[in-house]
Amino acid sequence: MSRPDQESEEPLPTGEDADQPDQPAGGAAGVEGEGLADLEELDVDLDVAAEDFDVDGEDDDEEEGEQTEETSEETSGEAGGESGGEAGAKEGAAAPKATKRPRGSLDEEPEPGDPATKVPSLKTMLEALEWAFEGEDDITPQLLESFAQHALLILETNKVMNLTAIQDPREMAAKHYLDSWRVTRLVPLMAKRVLDLGAGAGFPGLPIALAEPNLSMTLVESTRKKAEFLQRTIETMGVPNVKAIWTRAEDYLTTERVDVVVVRAVSSVRENIRILRKVRHSLKDMVMLKGTSWSREVRAGEREAERLGFKLDTVWEHELPGEMGGRAILVYRAPGGAGL
Repeated sequence: MSRPDQESEEPLPTGEDADQPDQPAGGAAGVEGEGLADLEELDVDLDVAAEDFDVDGEDDDEEEGEQTEETSEETSGEAGGESGGEAGAKEGAAAPKATKRPRGSLDEEPEPGDPATKVPSLKTMLEALEWAFEGEDDITPQLLESFAQHALLILETNKVMNLTAIQDPREMAAKHYLDSWRVTRLVPLMAKRVLDLGAGAGFPGLPIALAEPNLSMTLVESTRKKAEFLQRTIETMGVPNVKAIWTRAEDYLTTERVDVVVVRAVSSVRENIRILRKVRHSLKDMVMLKGTSWSREVRAGEREAERLGFKLDTVWEHELPGEMGGRAILVYRAPGGAGL
């Protein structure tokens, strides 16, 4: 099947735009040989105030008296890594109110990185990936090498910008790459337009796009420096079916339509649905990567999903190797289409 037409939207803003400060052009150096000097932290000073879109006139606030009981579960097991996911509520403890994403402006500064981040050799990262993917079908050495290159770019940049709290090669291989890749085993994505909401370091969107080259992936990230990291990574690795956009997904979808929105480590089921409530007709399906408490989140978000027209269609549970825990992939059919 031929690849879908690429959208005409301009890529991430660069220093040539009159409204933006100058930025270095071009991608980062390769993983081996010359190192990753081009991925050093950028010094950006922005003053952005994006207008809040009100597509259908719905109020941003909760309905009066409605409680936000659920909390999000950070499916990767990180604390503040990928996309700002919140930790799940402990058993028996009162669940705090879910935190809304900030409205009206884009986040400009990521959290500081960890200077002590250790970057393994390419060989070590490949061995970890081979361990994680042992027994899986349709895995090629070329795909694992691409995953390894992405992992090393993340870890090098993690010294100056918080991208991941998971730094052990085997943990990265299983919790980041295997978890993301398994979406392609369940969800038919060939020739689809896919959007990764809150892409962070690139999960799950970049591994999905590497595994399925016949889709069109848009990585949406509201933190400018993370979006720049993503675009540099795309250019460095030469991935033709991916682009990174510095914006919020709910703003991007006011003018664009996609087939599938994927979400990982952003918020709870209910809050993820609420993020897209005003643009819910711009997507056909929403895929959420969750941990073992997914059923609690589904129950907590059932009323909101029903009110906004999202219907839970498929749940696929799977286990990560090395007793690293269970995961679940939830597929919601959105009002914008008939579903997958």
